[in-house]
Amino acid sequence: MAQVKPQVARLDPIWQTIRDEAHDVARDEPLMASLVHAGILHHDSLERALSFRIAQKLASSEMSDLILREIADGAYAADPSLGVAARADILAVYERDPACHRYLQPLLFFKGFQALQCYRIGHWLWGHERRDLACFIQMRTSEAFGVDIHPGARMGQGIMIDHAHSIVIGETAVVGDNVSMLHSVTLGGTGKEDGDRHPKIEDGVLIGAGAHVLGNIRVGHCSRIAAGSVVLEPVPPCKTVAGVPARIVGEAGCAEPSKTMNQIIGED
Repeated sequence: MAQVKPQVARLDPIWQTIRDEAHDVARDEPLMASLVHAGILHHDSLERALSFRIAQKLASSEMSDLILREIADGAYAADPSLGVAARADILAVYERDPACHRYLQPLLFFKGFQALQCYRIGHWLWGHERRDLACFIQMRTSEAFGVDIHPGARMGQGIMIDHAHSIVIGETAVVGDNVSMLHSVTLGGTGKEDGDRHPKIEDGVLIGAGAHVLGNIRVGHCSRIAAGSVVLEPVPPCKTVAGVPARIVGEAGCAEPSKTMNQIIGED
């Protein structure tokens, strides 16, 4: 097996760390050795490993893993920002999720991270006018992970989707950098209107489990949306909103709520 050259480790420390962790897994848990070799150690870059993992997860009788892997490889080769975003997403999960203890866990096990990378491929296809194929990727991602992000939506980097069950993000939604959201979040519209109809989530926002943000409204940077809230009005920056319908109940409590993940109202 070819070894990663020393300069690769310097240029891509996240990928080298993932490879080192994979060697540890193969040594300590032999039953996982074939998985980490196929999913990580047989590849020369994170992008290639992601293509392999995405193809594995989305393959079906309607489209083979070989075709899906070719699509993903093409996207990563054409747009290096996809790989940059994936690395930022891995760091976001590692730093914010107390259940994540190694960099390889999002790549191999966490469906929120995996679904987000599938969306990124679909979004790339959407932007290159391959919209039917993008919609196919959206459909299979929803079927495989329970995460339905329209390929027309715009998602920043450094995003963590924790647990990632029943996530819905509409076509004209915009999500900024360093946003965290938990399961059962909806960024949706309010009816049958066409055009720009979905929320705009600014950088550093924390969205609690089961929260619904509806309509073409702006949620200001570094704000918090409490679990179970229904947000129908714009949210100023650095505030906490809660309730049905949601109302401002205080300050955000810290400079970057999406990173601290503190969801207790009234605590700094």
